[in-house]
Amino acid sequence: MKVKEADLKKLYYSIGEVAEMFEVNTSLIRFWEKEFSVIKPKKNKKGNRLFTPKDISNFNKIYHLVKEQGHTLDGARKAIKEKDNVYSEKDVVIEKLEDIKAALLRLKKNK
Repeated sequence: MKVKEADLKKLYYSIGEVAEMFEVNTSLIRFWEKEFSVIKPKKNKKGNRLFTPKDISNFNKIYHLVKEQGHTLDGARKAIKEKDNVYSEKDVVIEKLEDIKAALLRLKKNK
């Protein structure tokens, strides 16, 4: 990972700041924004892109997959989708376990 989330102190970062964090050109940041739907910067009245820490976290994933592991853009898109699906399945399991825990605690209380 190129940028640590703990180091991110601001709510929004300009495209220049993001490019500097990853030591790439701003054109690559704009390109990745178009290629990956997980990157969704806000735009101010002038049309300048404002990236959130979540966007930067997604850039970390993309940078790692493309630049460090050598994935193609399609391969990186698939890897990101698979990871997102794993996380959503994990969230469902956790939610079900929490429901079971709550039901067991109610049973114990009513005993």
